[in-house]
Order: sequence, then C-alpha cells, then structure tokens
Amino acid sequence: MGTLSSLAVLAALLSFAAVGGAVDGSAEYDTSTDLTPAGADWNASEATKYWGPWTPARATWYGQPEGAGPDDNGGACGFKHVNRYPFMSMGSCGNQPLFKDGKGCGSCYKIRCRKDQSCSGRTETVIITDMNYYPVAPFHFDLSGTAFGRLAKPGLNDKLRHSGIIDIEFTRVPCEFPGLKIGFHVEEYSNPVYFAVLVEYEDGDGDVVQVDLMESRGPGGGRWTRMRESWGSIWRLDSNHRLQAPFSIRIRNESGKTLVANKVIPANWRPNTFYRSFVQYS
Repeated sequence: MGTLSSLAVLAALLSFAAVGGAVDGSAEYDTSTDLTPAGADWNASEATKYWGPWTPARATWYGQPEGAGPDDNGGACGFKHVNRYPFMSMGSCGNQPLFKDGKGCGSCYKIRCRKDQSCSGRTETVIITDMNYYPVAPFHFDLSGTAFGRLAKPGLNDKLRHSGIIDIEFTRVPCEFPGLKIGFHVEEYSNPVYFAVLVEYEDGDGDVVQVDLMESRGPGGGRWTRMRESWGSIWRLDSNHRLQAPFSIRIRNESGKTLVANKVIPANWRPNTFYRSFVQYS
C-alpha cells in the first residue's frame, strides 16, 4: 500500500475531526452513515462473498495520479506489470475482508461513488492487487491513482483525487479478461525440489483459495499434491524428491469451482518464465 493514503490518511482523518468538516478544506467528508459495526475488527478475515447487493465502503488512492499504484507496478499479491493488460492500472489495495491473506488477490469488483460532487456515479471495475494495512472503514479500497480518477466526472479527476477519502459502493463481479484464461509465472528460485508459481490473469472468479500440482511421472506421478500458499498469489511445493514435469495445476476458487490446467508447465520449464493455459472447469 502506498504512502499517500496508507500513512497520510490517518492524519487526514485527525485533521477532519479537528476542524469538524472538510478533509481538504473544501470537499465535505460524508459521515451520515456509520459503516462500523460494534466491536468490528477492520482486518478480520471473513468468508463472506460479495456477489449481489451494493455494499458501502470508503476509498483512498496511492502512487502517481495517473499511475498503477505501486512504484514497481507490482504489489503484495505478487502480480507483475499491473500497468499492462489485463490490469490496465485499475488495481486496488484491499483491507483484510477483501485481501483475505492473499486469497482475495485477483478478485474483481465494480465500484461507484455518488456522494462527492466530483463523482460521475458510473461504475468501474477494479482488481485486488495489493494489501491495505491502514483501513479507514470495514471495507476500504486503496485505489491506484488511475482507478480513483476514473470515478470522476469528465475533467474533474484531479479535483476528486484531492478529496482524499470518498464514500463508495462496491459489489463482487466476475473478472473478464478477453483472450486470457489463466497464467502461471514460475518464480525465480524454483528448482527440481522447490517449485513456486504465481497464479494470475484468472478469467472468471479471479480468486484462488487452493492450488494442487500433478507430476507426469516419478514418485508423485498421476496424483495431486497440495501446494502451500507462500504469499499473495504465489503458491509453492517443497518436495522430498526431484519433481518430474510436465506439471498439471488444479485451482479451487472461493465459490468452490475447480479449474484444471493440464500439463501447463512443460518438461523444459525454466524459472522466471510465464506459461499460459486454457482450462477445464468442474
């Protein structure tokens, strides 16, 4: 999460409380709705799925005004080049109910803002790509500068960004990445007894709650071996034998859907390499 909102946002809230009105002296911060249930832990993990009704949240932004968020175009999910397709700089940090210890990485949400005078009211789709460590609401989207500006009326992008904290609504939606189904980036230090893979570009549900690997031959051939979540959307397998590729990878989503990418990692796989696959659903 970037410095603009993750650190300065707390100072903005204190400033607001002190003056009893606008965060920036001009745009009024709406407090008409208390979003905080009694005893709520804003970083508590929840199993709730958000498909359906619009839910109130708050949004901030970080990074460059027209940027993708993180300075390295990555984030706490481990995704690469979030400034490029399919992310197109429309990423967001999520606090724990959205990030879910990394299992929310890749989830897509439609968001909209209507209370700030600079808001257009139209919906935009954002993808969870990063972690929000300093939430200001039970559901807090810390958007890229690009995504935050897209919520504004034409010509008012900078004015809306100047508001700092805005009330929004969100709803979970399927990810739509035309031309992509799923991709796997074999991480840099992978070797015959340690295999780590970043799961990204998952069309559909977007999230990943479990990953399994099947070797094509050898001691683990023909059976699924459970991988462990390393961090973000990176999953790893520490093996007691030399792993025998090609590898098939099976993914389970939060909705319970299972995706299988058969022999997606070839026999001559290399670390720091991206492999793409069409998948079978079950």
